[in-house]
Amino acid sequence: MSDETTPRSVEPEPGEGTTAVLQDVVAAFDCTSGTLHRADADGLRLVASIGIPDAVRSRIETIPIGKGMAGLAAERMEPVDVCNLQTDDSGVAEDGARATGMEGSLAAPIVGEDGRLKGTIGVGKPERYEFTPEERDRLMSVGRRVIAHADGE
Repeated sequence: MSDETTPRSVEPEPGEGTTAVLQDVVAAFDCTSGTLHRADADGLRLVASIGIPDAVRSRIETIPIGKGMAGLAAERMEPVDVCNLQTDDSGVAEDGARATGMEGSLAAPIVGEDGRLKGTIGVGKPERYEFTPEERDRLMSVGRRVIAHADGE
């Protein structure tokens, strides 16, 4: 990987499962949950998740573009973050997101070399947290590697 700001722990290894790679990303961002969605004709389809309750996972299997944090990140083609999901009233986070128990959350689009949306990647912390611009950029960069790895499985 040529991105010097990306820790070695998020370098996908050949043969490593997408969920294991996502777990490495979650750990590298000092988070406890994460999601990876792939863009398709119907919106965003869940590929892998870490630390997401079953009741929430079933609600995020498919996400419309423009809905919730992942859908807004996909629509805007830029990262979307909330420092506290539990108290957010901006309309960015859907009500179901509160069921994750997370507070600090970040969702980033995965944009291919062709400039098209490939998916989204998200991470969450159980405490209030404001992600830095560098962390937002890093998650976008890591997302490209993770989705490319998922495509190669």
